[in-house]
Amino acid sequence: MAPVREALDAAVDGLRAAGVDDPRFDAELLLGEAMGCGRARLAAEPGAEVPASAARAFGELVRRRLRREPVAYILGRKGFRHIELAVDRRVLVPRPETELLVEVALERRPERVLDIGTGSGAIALAVADELPECEVVATDTSPGALELARSNAARLGFAERVTFVEGTLPENEGFDLILANLPYVPDGDWPHLQREVRDWEPREALLAGPDGLDAYRALIPAVRAPILAVEIGIGQADAVGDLMRASGFAAEVRRDLAGIERVVVGLLSSPGRVEKDER
Repeated sequence: MAPVREALDAAVDGLRAAGVDDPRFDAELLLGEAMGCGRARLAAEPGAEVPASAARAFGELVRRRLRREPVAYILGRKGFRHIELAVDRRVLVPRPETELLVEVALERRPERVLDIGTGSGAIALAVADELPECEVVATDTSPGALELARSNAARLGFAERVTFVEGTLPENEGFDLILANLPYVPDGDWPHLQREVRDWEPREALLAGPDGLDAYRALIPAVRAPILAVEIGIGQADAVGDLMRASGFAAEVRRDLAGIERVVVGLLSSPGRVEKDER
């Protein structure tokens, strides 16, 4: 048996050599998982012995990470705002920047919100958690993603408050706010993505044509809600803003914590547009 310090140091060396971005953080998460404790305890007791069974489990977890499998998939869970979600290869790993879409909902406090491309259910379930009076509907074109999202809803106690529908836009909308985190990676960027993304996450949830905007070209003109907020990739704000304005929305851009333009919010500025489109 080796002490915690030695087990971590050995894992960190291997993970660093494999090109992992934050090898110590990942090693601590994985050892904590193997030992059934948190990172704080590992830091407080670096000389504690790692039991043989935990050492074997830790070795297997590290081997998976060496293959660049995302930590969230290895652990089977990922925190998002105030909730914890089960995740696997059927869905993207929820990102911190996606929380900006939830913040739009908190600002607007809609009575009825639609989450398009829900994946694990992160946005829909966070909105349900933080806006208890809000009716939430979530859609996805992937049956596997919807299965996982429904299980997350049931585990978190939101099965009766969030409705999941296969597809994109339900026929009868009536939503005050639509949130969408659709694929926005240009096809040509695929070879240059991190291995954690390229080798493990669902390709269909990432790629969207030559410039990454195919999904939003299809969605934005079809939206009838007064407010639409979408997550975007780096450098896409102007193009998505133009799509919004062409469909009668005034567009504003939100930056993430890194200062990157990450969300475009469209505010319906032409009420007559809805009447015209519905005739």
